[in-house]
Amino acid sequence: MIQTGCSPARENSTSGTDEAPVSLGLYPRLLEALRGELTPKFLATRSEDGLPNVVPLTSLAPSPGEPGLLHFGNFLLRKSVANLKQDPRVGVLVITPELEGWVLTGTFEGFEREGPHADAQRNANMLRYNAYTGIRNAGLVRVRSVERSFRISRPRLVRDYALAGSAGLRSRAVGGIDLPPAVRREFARLAAVKIVSWIASDGWPRIAPALSLQPAGHDSMVCWPDSDLRSGPEDGALVAANVLTMEAVSYQIKGCWQRGRGVGTLVPHEVYAGGPPLPGGRIA
Repeated sequence: MIQTGCSPARENSTSGTDEAPVSLGLYPRLLEALRGELTPKFLATRSEDGLPNVVPLTSLAPSPGEPGLLHFGNFLLRKSVANLKQDPRVGVLVITPELEGWVLTGTFEGFEREGPHADAQRNANMLRYNAYTGIRNAGLVRVRSVERSFRISRPRLVRDYALAGSAGLRSRAVGGIDLPPAVRREFARLAAVKIVSWIASDGWPRIAPALSLQPAGHDSMVCWPDSDLRSGPEDGALVAANVLTMEAVSYQIKGCWQRGRGVGTLVPHEVYAGGPPLPGGRIA
């Protein structure tokens, strides 16, 4: 658990998980993106203590027979699986190479060891020939809501990245750990998918694109946030950030979120590897 001055979000005790599920048949472009085996997708979960965790989950796909159900392969998901067993609430972000995306919430419904979803995952190209291990089972997520869709233009991406870099030069957060050089290098890439997750006041994991997120020195990260991040995590909230590169390299940073004038700052306190040889292992 992160030992810092950060604090979990204050939750509204009236929230629940029993809302009517959503049919993804109403969102044909989202369905098309979810069916793409190489489409970047992310799963945000929470521990019972309200700590966020977010990982790439490219195996996430829609169920052919149930338009409101998603399934994914249980592969290198140690922390996510532990969180799902503690709390079924999840957030999902899907973003295409054209930078069109969707943000969803959902409810985890359990694992299927044998059945059509497990068979589909075992036969998927991404997992069938994996050199490390096959999937143990298929996880099932019932879609609760499609929170919003977004489209980020290339000029806006470049502008936001430059604004974040300029802000990082002017001001620096204090109290963060020294980020490993490999982590700084991957988060510094413009051509990489970067996202931030936090726990909202209703208790649900929320997730938003943060494509301009980049190192500000050795011990902090800055980004020029979109509307979700400007109104999302409170100052001092616990957040989790993830990067996924075109080479399928991934890292997760956990720490405190600080709001500034137009810029969001992540003060890192933990860093985790996202893949082999140490999947989910803490590296700083």
